[in-house]
Amino acid sequence: MNEMVEEIYSTCKQDLEKAYNHQQNEYLMIRAGRANPHILDKVMVEYYGVMTPIVQMATITVSEARILNISVWDASQIKNVEKAISASDIGITPTNDGKTIRLVFPMLTEERRKEIVKTVKKLCEETKVAMRGVRRDCLNMLKDLKNEGELSEDELSASEKEIQKFIDKYTEMADKQSDEKEDEVMKL
Repeated sequence: MNEMVEEIYSTCKQDLEKAYNHQQNEYLMIRAGRANPHILDKVMVEYYGVMTPIVQMATITVSEARILNISVWDASQIKNVEKAISASDIGITPTNDGKTIRLVFPMLTEERRKEIVKTVKKLCEETKVAMRGVRRDCLNMLKDLKNEGELSEDELSASEKEIQKFIDKYTEMADKQSDEKEDEVMKL
């Protein structure tokens, strides 16, 4: 097989993997009624003039199914961490006992669960749109190779089918991941 075609396949797989991993990471940050340390992944705190992720300043543990404990290593920064969490969009008010910050995740209402499911579906659709973009780009590269005389019509057709197999596999994985997250959110 043509080396350039193999390179296109490799690029296609890498880009599909990136889209799928992005979806996974976004789902980790969706609050489903349980304590999840990943919800704090994007929360930044000003630490001696530098914006720093909380995970680089504290130990985050799940003490109970719905409670996160945040033990800040530098006790002088507890107030800053608390402010950063309050200012973030996670929707949970932190409590501070002077040594540890606690986040108590409230039980989700049916209405809130449905809103979260909509977000889950939207993220899945965005992932599939990104995957279709990858397909379009790869097919364009293959067509360029054909136009340059590097591929025959039959090789182009076979390569297009191979690219579609990759897309189908990753789309199925994205849908499965979405369904699992929906089930997790809707469980009481």
